[in-house]
Amino acid sequence: MSSNEIDLSEYRRALGSFATGVAVITTVDKNGDRAGLTVNSFNSVSLRPPLVLWSIACDSGACAAFLEAEHFAVNILSTHQRNICEKFAAGGSNKFEKIDCTEGLAGVPILPEFSSVFECKTQNIFDGGDHKIILGQVLRFEDRKTDPLIFYRGHFMT
Repeated sequence: MSSNEIDLSEYRRALGSFATGVAVITTVDKNGDRAGLTVNSFNSVSLRPPLVLWSIACDSGACAAFLEAEHFAVNILSTHQRNICEKFAAGGSNKFEKIDCTEGLAGVPILPEFSSVFECKTQNIFDGGDHKIILGQVLRFEDRKTDPLIFYRGHFMT
C-alpha cells in the first residue's frame, strides 16, 4: 500500500497499539508567558550526551513559543494526573491556572507531583511533516519513582 492509499483513521488507530507514557511539555515564551501542552511523542535519543526529543503540531497554538524557546521541561505525569493531562491537551490560555508550579532552569514551569521531569536546552529543531521535532539536551532531571500515566488505544491506563 502506498502512502497515498493510507486510511488516516486506520493509521492513527494502529499507532494507538503502542502504549506510551503521557507528558506535559512546558516553557516560557519570549515575553515570559508560560506555555504548555500534553504529548505522548517523547523519546530518549542518546545517553552521551543526554538527549531527548518530542514533537509538536505546526498548527498548535503553543508551537511558536516552543520554536523560540531556549529551554523546556518534560513533565512525565503520574497515574493520578489525568486531569492535568486533559487540561494541557485542551485549547485556551489559562492552562496553568490553579496549578502550583515551581520554577526550573531559565524560569521554565515544573508541574507538581510529576513522576519524572527532564529540564532541557533546545539543541535542534527538525521538520517532520505537519509537526516540528524538537531535540533537547537534558541539563537536569528528577525521578520520583512513581508510576506513570499510560495511554493505550485511546484510553488511560495505570
